[in-house]
Amino acid sequence: MSEITTQTNSSEPEKIPSVEISKINSSEPEKLCFYAGKTTIIVGANGTGKTRLAAYVEKQLGEKAHRIAAHRALTLNPNVPKIPEEHANIKLKILGGVDVGNADYSRIHYGQRDAYRWHGKSATHLLNDFDALLQYLFAQHSNLSVEEHEERLQGKEIRVSKTHFDKLKEVWEILLPYRKLRITADNIQVSITGDENPNYYSASEMSDGERAIFYILGQVLCANENTVLIFDEPELHIHQSIIANLWDKIEELRPDCAFLVITHDIAFASNRIAEKYVIRDYFHNSQWDIAKVPESNFDEQTITMILGSRKPILFVEGTSSSLDMALYRACYPEWTIIPRESCSAVIHAVSSMKKLSQDMPLLRLQCAGIIDRDGRDENRVTELEQKDIFTLPVAEIENIFALTDIVKEILKLEEYQGQDLENKLSDFQTQMIKFITGNSSEDKLDKFATDNLSGDKLDKFATEIVRRRIDYRLKKVDLSSSHNAEELKNQLSEEIKNIDIDQDILDIKNEINSYVANNDLNGLLTIYENKGIFPKIGVLLRGNNKKDDFEKWLCRVLNNKDKKLVEVIRQKLPKIEIQS
Repeated sequence: MSEITTQTNSSEPEKIPSVEISKINSSEPEKLCFYAGKTTIIVGANGTGKTRLAAYVEKQLGEKAHRIAAHRALTLNPNVPKIPEEHANIKLKILGGVDVGNADYSRIHYGQRDAYRWHGKSATHLLNDFDALLQYLFAQHSNLSVEEHEERLQGKEIRVSKTHFDKLKEVWEILLPYRKLRITADNIQVSITGDENPNYYSASEMSDGERAIFYILGQVLCANENTVLIFDEPELHIHQSIIANLWDKIEELRPDCAFLVITHDIAFASNRIAEKYVIRDYFHNSQWDIAKVPESNFDEQTITMILGSRKPILFVEGTSSSLDMALYRACYPEWTIIPRESCSAVIHAVSSMKKLSQDMPLLRLQCAGIIDRDGRDENRVTELEQKDIFTLPVAEIENIFALTDIVKEILKLEEYQGQDLENKLSDFQTQMIKFITGNSSEDKLDKFATDNLSGDKLDKFATEIVRRRIDYRLKKVDLSSSHNAEELKNQLSEEIKNIDIDQDILDIKNEINSYVANNDLNGLLTIYENKGIFPKIGVLLRGNNKKDDFEKWLCRVLNNKDKKLVEVIRQKLPKIEIQS
């Protein structure tokens, strides 16, 4: 068993054993090593056995561990009975707040912790030790004050030491600058910062977050020296803007201790400098599907999300706040959706994750990507699909909402039906084709036509599609057989000769003209690229003159998972099979 060391005042360093975690389908355990002043973070989704792992580590470390459970009571009673510090210490760390009356405290030991503190249910018992924590804090505060008072009476040099309460008050007020604590020998009160005549009220009236911070700081300060402090979901009741600063202060308060944080807060985990692990599942014979977060091409938040997910990963274009996310989450509920801003970023993410999966086969990671069509021809679409990168049936995701079947469902939500529905649908298609080709003569629509296809704009649009295709074609040219400059020049010239730009552009223009002649809006949407199409759709379908209004409405509908609309959209999106 490997050991970790923490420096103490003695000549010999204090040793704390590491903990080995049995892994499913592996004979090699995962070894958790703890270092003084350092934090280890384990991330896992609900149901992956996080709390059972916390309990397991505590049991393995024995008296070298102090665990603060996620399932904890936070009732703060400043009027708790005052008891001797030694008894309060045992009551807090072994008895878990259980009152044993006049029992002989000298006979109570850490081997009884599971029975008393956890009632034999270490993973599920509600920890109710706030009273014991306060009793210990009051006792330590009083004893240190009395000791210094006696030294003063004896004429000795007075050493002013901060009690645990003093340190707690100092940090608590830094984290919550709008509140102040007043702690006496037998009471705790709170006031609002800045009041000329402070109106103190009982600490029992604190908010959940204020009590949670008080409780965690108290537990940290009262822990034994050179202990591994185990926190199960410390972020509960605490605002995300505070939790990072709280943890900085905790590490400052106890540089002699190591910290193990078990959480499902990916943002907290990704922003800490720490050894990080992810658990994906738990098995009843005390085995976990656990792995250390590796170095990769992903940022830490993304890699932690990937490894912590129990679903396969689907990378998509867009941002976390975009309509794209609402659409993909509604249509692919069995996948974890991770946005990448561009199509190249999606392609790179899928490639990187597949390599990560090869390096960590036990994690059984499946991933795929979805990108806009962006002028890609069928050969390129097929090639990408072989790499699990799927292409939309339209040029851009916004075009989805102009497809006939989807428009019909949106109009139904607007209470169109029967002949009114058919008339509105026909009018929508006509107006959209005019909008795309730039042939609208209606004043209401003219302001949307500035970037649409007509004359030089049609030529520019066709040129852009051909440019992308040429760019990709040239990137695929293999010049490895050339052995000198002349061969290289001749081979490249031959490839360029095979590119007929005029014909390619003419083909695109003919394709557009064919769609227009046949009144085929769906066909136009496969090649038409212009973000201005989305606000136009909103105006024609719902009269929303602002893009944001239409987008917010769609997000609400998708988040509510209107079954018919979501199902119609899903039928238009790529079908991606989940591996068994």
